[in-house]
Parts: sequence; C-alpha cells; structure tokens
Amino acid sequence: MTLLDAELAGRFARLTLSHLGQEYPHKLDHVLDCPADAATPSALHPIFYGSFDWHSCVHGWWQVLRLSRLFPAIAEASKIRARADAMLTPEKVTVELSYLDRPGSGGFERPYGWAWMLALHGEAVRHDAPWAAALEPLARAFAARFTAFLPKLTYPIRTGTHGNSAFAALLAHDWARTHDPDLATLIATRANSWFARDRGCQAWEPGGDEFLSPALMEAALMSRLLERPAFTLWFDDFLPQVADGEPATLFTPAHVSDRSDGKIAHLDGLNLSRAWCWRTLAAALGERHPVSDIARHVAESHVAASLPHIADDYMGTHWLATFALLAATTQDD
Repeated sequence: MTLLDAELAGRFARLTLSHLGQEYPHKLDHVLDCPADAATPSALHPIFYGSFDWHSCVHGWWQVLRLSRLFPAIAEASKIRARADAMLTPEKVTVELSYLDRPGSGGFERPYGWAWMLALHGEAVRHDAPWAAALEPLARAFAARFTAFLPKLTYPIRTGTHGNSAFAALLAHDWARTHDPDLATLIATRANSWFARDRGCQAWEPGGDEFLSPALMEAALMSRLLERPAFTLWFDDFLPQVADGEPATLFTPAHVSDRSDGKIAHLDGLNLSRAWCWRTLAAALGERHPVSDIARHVAESHVAASLPHIADDYMGTHWLATFALLAATTQDD
C-alpha cells in the first residue's frame, strides 16, 4: 500500500524533473584512456547526464516513471511522458551502450548503477510506451555484467554506500524474476552463500556517510528470497533482540549535521532507506510477528526525520526523492 498522495507525488516529480536535465555540477565515474576521452557528461551519456551523477539520473528516471504510473492525473505526468519520449530512445541508448565497451568501463557503476538500470527497465515495462524496448539492450548488458561478476564476488560488500551487495542484489533480483530467471537463480544462490548463516547481527551503524543500513538491507534481501516461515526463522536468529529494541542503533534516526556536505547528506538517505526496509520487513514477517508493529512505527519516525529536508540542498535534492518514494511505497505498487 502506498503512503503517497497526489500532492506529495507532484512534489517529488517536480524536484526530480528540475535536475534530470541539469548537467552541472557533475561527478563522473569515468576512466580516461587517452586525451579524446575527456568529454562532457552529455557527450558521454546522452540520457543520463543530469542529476549530479549517472546513477542518480538513472534512478531519477525510475522515480518519475513510477510516479506517472501511480498518479497519472498529476500535472507533472504529461511532462514526464513527453520528456521520456524525447530521451529514452534507441539512438540515445546506443551511445549509452557503447560507453560500456570502452576499455576502462568494466567497473563502471558496479553494482549500484547496474541495479538501478534494471529497476528502470522493469518500471518502463509497466508503461504503454516504447521506453522499455529502447532500454532493454542496456538492461541486458548490465544483467550480463551481474552474471559474470557475482560468481567472482567471494565475499559480500557490507558497507552502507554504493558498493552494498544486498541492495544491488535485491533490485536486480526483483527485475530478474521476470526478465532473466537464470540471473534470479544466481542471485539467490550467491545471497544464500553470503548471508544464510549470519546470526546475532551487532548493527554497528551508521557510518558517517552511509545511506543504506547494512543490517536491514541484508534482511530485506533475505525476505525476498525466503518464504515466510523460513525467513522468520532466519530473521529471529539474525536480529534476536529486535523485539526488545536492540540493537538500539537500528531504531534511532541518523542526525544530519550539514546537508550541504554530500557525504553527510547521505544520512538523510539512510533514514529513508531504513524506513523502506522496516516496512518491507513488517510485511514479510506478517501481522502476528512481534516486530511488525514496531517496524512500522520505526519506519514512520525515520521518514519524519528526513522527508522535510529532501529539498534543502542540491547535495540531497539530486537523489533523495527516489529514496522517499521507496519509503512511501511497497513492492506491489
């Protein structure tokens, strides 16, 4: 069930539309192999050159497409559709795709941007528009990268920033269940090898620049991969004292001391992504589990801590509305 209304959806859409086409400032993930590689963001990435960095632009597109589907009557929906018609085209995708063939692009946006591209394609499929067909070659290219990379990732990356394995695996698995069953199986196999035996999580978090909870993201991923009885057993071992409010670090919204500092501003994203995880876990555990009500209340407190600040500074504005949308909706929306 969505917690959004049309007014809030319109606000999110306006914020993101304002920066999807804003090229500067921009932080490139770019390896230069020769002088000719020194090019502008829009030359390198004719679709995803806005929103400060490539991955934020990708998930900004995911966000506005989702908003236009959930709230087709908002004034911004027609603007979203018109811009998508102009930008999500085969010709522009060809240039984005060619970037992946560059010698220095093997690790480009791994794994965070990879996962968001799959999520964007998965959302585009749900629209009566040519966008999904245009984006599919790019989605398939990143799916192939996941397929090649995951068997080599002996140890999961548990940091609460872009490298987090659980977050990328969750988004990629959501896409792969429909579009690439072999990849879905691979993700489930790797996730179980990484996380199935985890017990007594200490949750020493947050780190000072994290926007994901390593503990809660892992639990959210496992909730996708296991049926409720098996997940409940795993969860009760993973966080055995959570019904008693421990580890306390998971229940306390992060304090954001300077929203103009891009790294510190990550903590607003942590509050919003934690809310998403808590709501996901409440649904996965079911009404009878003692953590469900607690999880919903904690989610509300985390949203309240950061939702009022998503437009305070461009360091947050270029991406936080996406995580606010995650916090306010469910997998079924």
